[in-house]
Amino acid sequence: MLEMRAARSEEVDLLMEVYAAAQDYMIASGNPTQWRRAYPARELIEADVAAGRCRVITEGGEIHAVAAICVGEDPAYPGLTGGSWLNDEPYITIHRIASDGKCRGVFRFVADECKRLCGNVRVDTHENNRKMRENIAACGFIPCGTVFMADGSPRLAFHWSKEYENKERRL
Repeated sequence: MLEMRAARSEEVDLLMEVYAAAQDYMIASGNPTQWRRAYPARELIEADVAAGRCRVITEGGEIHAVAAICVGEDPAYPGLTGGSWLNDEPYITIHRIASDGKCRGVFRFVADECKRLCGNVRVDTHENNRKMRENIAACGFIPCGTVFMADGSPRLAFHWSKEYENKERRL
C-alpha cells in the first residue's frame, strides 16, 4: 500500500537516486529534453525539503517516489496561453514527481491525495512526456493551455477541479 509523508533532509541522497531513475526512464521513452540528467538540481530538492513541499511516496516503508506539493500561486501559471484555467480559486500544484519504477500507480496516488487536500489541483508536463500525459488524463485533469517555465520552455498545463469532476468542460 502506498503512503505519502514529508521528506527529511537526511533522505536527499535517496531522493536524488529516484530522480536519476526517472531521468533515465524519460530519456529511454522518448523524452530526452525535459529533465535530461540535470533537473531537478540537488539544491532545489534541498529547498523543497526545507520548505515542507517535498513528499516521499513509500511502499512497505521504502521510498519509491517523490513529488513537490506546492500550495499557492505558481509563478509560471499566470502566464497561461492558448486557453484558460477552470477557475481562479486557490489550488495546489504537483511538481517534480518521479518514481524509481518499482511500484505502480504513483501519479494516481499523489493526485488522489492532492484532491483530498484541495478542490483544485494543477499540474504541467513537457509535450514529449507521453506517459505523464496519459496519467494526467486518466486522473481527470483537463487540458487548459501552455505555461512557460523560468527558462522559457513550454509545458502543457492541466487542471482538476472538484466542480468539474465527472463533467466535460464546455469551452
